[in-house]
Amino acid sequence: MGKIVAIVNQKGGVGKTTTAVNLAASLAVLDFHVLLIDADPQANASSGVGFEPTEESISIYDCMIGNRMAAEAITKTQIAHLDLLPATIDLVGAEIEMISFDRREYRMKDAIYTLKNDYDFIFIDCAPSLGLITLNALVAADSVIIPVQCEYFALEGLGKLLNTVRLVQSNMNPDLAIEGILLTMYSSRYKSSNAVVDDVKLHCKDIVFDTIVSRNVRLSEAPSFGKPIVLYDVQSRGNTNYLNLAKEFLLKNGYTI
Repeated sequence: MGKIVAIVNQKGGVGKTTTAVNLAASLAVLDFHVLLIDADPQANASSGVGFEPTEESISIYDCMIGNRMAAEAITKTQIAHLDLLPATIDLVGAEIEMISFDRREYRMKDAIYTLKNDYDFIFIDCAPSLGLITLNALVAADSVIIPVQCEYFALEGLGKLLNTVRLVQSNMNPDLAIEGILLTMYSSRYKSSNAVVDDVKLHCKDIVFDTIVSRNVRLSEAPSFGKPIVLYDVQSRGNTNYLNLAKEFLLKNGYTI
C-alpha cells in the first residue's frame, strides 16, 4: 500500500509546488509508481507537468465536492510512471461549499484512500494557507514535507505550521508524521542563507533533510514549459538536487538504492 505525503507551507513562494512536482517526477524516473495530487486552486502543479484543462476535465474538486471517483480524474503525464490528479479554478469555492458537509475534514481522505493500492507514493501539493483544503490534505496524509526558504522571513510561520501538525495529530490523524523539513532556494553567496540553514538544523536537526535545494534558473524556467526539471534540463543543479532528495526520501522509507 502506497504512502501519502502532503507538501505543506502556509507561506507562498517557498518552493512547495516545485518540490511536489520534481520530487514526484524524480521518484517516477527511478521506476516508482507515483501520483501527484494538485490541491491548490492556482493549479500550478497541474500546469507544471503539462496538464491543460478542458470542459470535460475532472479534478480533485469534483472528487471532494461532486462525489466523482478519483480514478476517473487521473491523467497521465509525460513521465511513464507519474500520474496526475489535477486541480482547476473550481477549487477556489470548495472551502465555503464544504462548511455544511458532514466529515468535511475527511473529504479528501475518503476520495483518494483507495488509490493507495495503485501507487508507491502519492504527493499532495497544498495551497499556501492553513485552510480547510490543506486540513483535508493533512488528515489524508501519512506524513508531511515542509519546504522552508533559506530566508529569515520564511522561518516566522514554521512554528505555527508545526503546531497545526500537532493539532491534527491529536485530533484527527494520530498517525501523521513529519517526513522532513526541506531547505530550499539556498544561495551560498548570502550570509542569511547560511544562517537560516544553521538555525533550522540546530532547532529541528532530527527532521531536516540533508539535501538542500539551491536557487537555480533552469529550475524556475521549467514550469513555463510544462515540464519537471528532469525533462527540461537533466544536467542542471536543480535536477541533481531533486534526484538526491528522492534518494534520501527512499532511504528514509526503508528502500535500498
